[in-house]
Amino acid sequence: MERKRKTSLRITGGLVVLLFCLAACNGTPEYSPKPRGYYRIYFPKRAYRQYNSNCPYTFTYPSYAVVEQDRAAGANPCWINLQIPQFNATLHLSYQPVTSKKEFNELIEDAHTFAFKHTVKATSIDEGIISYPDKKVYGIYYTIDGNAASSAQFFLTDSTYHYLRGALYFNTQPRLDSIQPVLNFVKKDMDLLIKSFAWNLPVPTGR
Repeated sequence: MERKRKTSLRITGGLVVLLFCLAACNGTPEYSPKPRGYYRIYFPKRAYRQYNSNCPYTFTYPSYAVVEQDRAAGANPCWINLQIPQFNATLHLSYQPVTSKKEFNELIEDAHTFAFKHTVKATSIDEGIISYPDKKVYGIYYTIDGNAASSAQFFLTDSTYHYLRGALYFNTQPRLDSIQPVLNFVKKDMDLLIKSFAWNLPVPTGR
């Protein structure tokens, strides 16, 4: 009987020590979740092409983009899309001839409205002035930060006869932390497009 009692005490004592050891092990390291991983991004070598057509504008665009006619219902013949399949993105370019001062003001207001409709998801929206007087190219560039569907928009005009609006969209769920490197890459080429932009028809001096 005494032997059985000693054996039982040894087992009990061993279990107590084991429990203390397990408690000590669980309390020492702190659990930290594994950070979200993203696919490695391969950026193409920068090269450019000139866009020329029967439309009243021309510009330089990156060779990794594919120019397509906008097939949406009601699209103007001079509406085009720069498809960027490598990054699953599209730069929509919409041209509109201006027939009156009233229409011009409405187009400018539309550009502002389209940019600021992303306020719900955006953390900030900044406006930058575009001005190339020698080419009669003026406009505003909208930088949209945050998880908005569109990360950058702009419009260009000669302030009298021509108007073109651009909007960059990524065809995926907006998540800035994952697309930021790609966005930075593409926006540099958007800047070049804007700097190279020109009206390819003579701009009248007065109406």
